[in-house]
Amino acid sequence: MRKRQREALEGYAFVLPAYLLFIVIILGPLIGTVLLSFAKFSLLSPAKWVGFANFAHFFTDARMGVIYGNTLRFVLILVPLHLVVGLLLALWVSNLKSNRGKYLYRTIFFFPVLVTTASVAIAWSYMFDTSFGLINWALGLFHISRVPWLNSPFWVYVAVAMFSLWKFVGNSFIYYLIGLQAIPHDLYEAAMLDGASPRQRLFRITIPMLSPTIFFVMVNLIIGATQIFDEPYFITAGGPGDASRTVGLYIYETAFQFHNLSYGSTISLSLFLVILCITLLQFSLQKRWVFYGNE
Repeated sequence: MRKRQREALEGYAFVLPAYLLFIVIILGPLIGTVLLSFAKFSLLSPAKWVGFANFAHFFTDARMGVIYGNTLRFVLILVPLHLVVGLLLALWVSNLKSNRGKYLYRTIFFFPVLVTTASVAIAWSYMFDTSFGLINWALGLFHISRVPWLNSPFWVYVAVAMFSLWKFVGNSFIYYLIGLQAIPHDLYEAAMLDGASPRQRLFRITIPMLSPTIFFVMVNLIIGATQIFDEPYFITAGGPGDASRTVGLYIYETAFQFHNLSYGSTISLSLFLVILCITLLQFSLQKRWVFYGNE
């Protein structure tokens, strides 16, 4: 019994730092967010308990419907785009015969992820300029009229999608590439001996064996797209009007520009609940299409 108790204490000692980090970084701010949602607090005045007043404001805020709709559009555009393009790039690189070519393209596709978002976003915002932007200049060479990338409620989504794909597709690509390398080559050799075509090998072997990686990438992409902040903040500033203003950007503006930390916490809590419900739904549906090798 003493040996078991000692082993248990040793185990708790090893996991204690992780629990402390969880409490300090995640659980503590979450509890603070919930408490602030029931108070009126700004950087200029002390906290005052107001009950459900912030939630009443949330449900009567005319901008919330538009802003959540914008966030949903970004999710519907960016998640499939990153899922498909990242997979295609990984399949292409993994099928290269030259190891030098694999290293080269792996570096090229992943390098934008390592670059600071603010610095490249400034460059891209100049490229999207309607009058003097590089992209419109290139389109003019083919006698295509100038596109109002950042001044149109439609084209602003295309601009953000282009930047997001260039900047962050390397994340999906590298996860897919790791997943492809873990698939046993014996499966492909056996399928080729049975006369399976490349398309059959893709949909009967590669996709099923890669489904855990696809699920992991999809969960992270949906969470990231729901919280999208960098792209609209640096490139569009939420404009034109509220056309590209997302929930994450609205939280930042409410809490740190207008100093309404209480209402910003209420919006943050709503976003947390939305992401939690979506993630739980994904995990509940994964058994229908995700294949694990030990099953």
